Amino acid sequence: MHLLRGRNVLPFFPHFRSQTITCHSHIRTMNESRSCSLTHIEVNSHVRVAEFALYILTFFFGAIFNVLALWVFFCKIKKWTETRVYAINLVFADFFVICILPFMAYLIWKNSARDELCQFVEAMYSINMVVSIYIISFISIDRYLGIKHPLKARAFRSPSKAAVLCGLLWLAVTIGSISKHQQRYADFCFQYDTGVPTTVRLLSFFFIFTLPLAVLTFCSIEIIRSLKRQLKTNSLEEKSIQKALYIIYANLFVFLLCFLPPYVIFIAKIVMEHTETSCSLIHFVKNFSSMTRCIATSNCCLDCVCYYFVTKEFQEAILLPKSSTARTTQTRSVQTHVC
Repeated sequence: MHLLRGRNVLPFFPHFRSQTITCHSHIRTMNESRSCSLTHIEVNSHVRVAEFALYILTFFFGAIFNVLALWVFFCKIKKWTETRVYAINLVFADFFVICILPFMAYLIWKNSARDELCQFVEAMYSINMVVSIYIISFISIDRYLGIKHPLKARAFRSPSKAAVLCGLLWLAVTIGSISKHQQRYADFCFQYDTGVPTTVRLLSFFFIFTLPLAVLTFCSIEIIRSLKRQLKTNSLEEKSIQKALYIIYANLFVFLLCFLPPYVIFIAKIVMEHTETSCSLIHFVKNFSSMTRCIATSNCCLDCVCYYFVTKEFQEAILLPKSSTARTTQTRSVQTHVC
């Protein structure tokens, strides 16, 4: 034993040498696969800077637009309508996201652990984004009923019923989101969680995005068909009908622009979990996922732009003096159905 001291004894024991090499190779493979997973891979520094800058812009413009919208809806508009109820709830959902946006950007930038602050910000972001999606769907249903079934819609459309529906939505989404975030197994804030079963994630995907998208698309298509039929038979209100069509197209486009990319990435992540994927593709998906979250958050600004075009009361409160409101009566029949 004294003669072997200081020497490599593994050449005399080839069996142990092969086992050691295999063990090191296995550990190296595990480390590489771990570092190349969606959970642990790092976002590109340039993408992180761009993400942070977009959050700052969204916070700045979103704060201005949403404060303006709250001022108009509460101080300038007196009449309560279904559209006003839905729009106010949409403003609050967007405003809450704007309020937590600085904390959200900081937690993502620092790659913070999931402490109490992180869990609160995650829950607030999830609740208000889901409420925003569903309020947009409610507005499209309300338009559809008003223009396709104007007589029957009187039994379903009222400000009080719209308020009750929004209240139930807030309650259901809050309970569901809190229970969901209590079961998250991620280590860092806003980290992709692979601990949730795929079936549960697909089910949440259906209720959070697929169902509202189907409702919005169906209602928008039916409204567009009805307005185009009116366009052929009513040439006196051609400009109003064309404007209403532009509103429907714009709202559908904004919804798809903001919410379709993150949910496409969501499906791509699920597929990548069950298939062999190259590291370069995982890097791309991870970086693009961060940008799609910014795109979805920008909906807080774009919603405020839509208030001006969607709500006729908003236009009158901003632009029209009280003496000139009579000039808008010839277009109110079409706008009432659409808004």
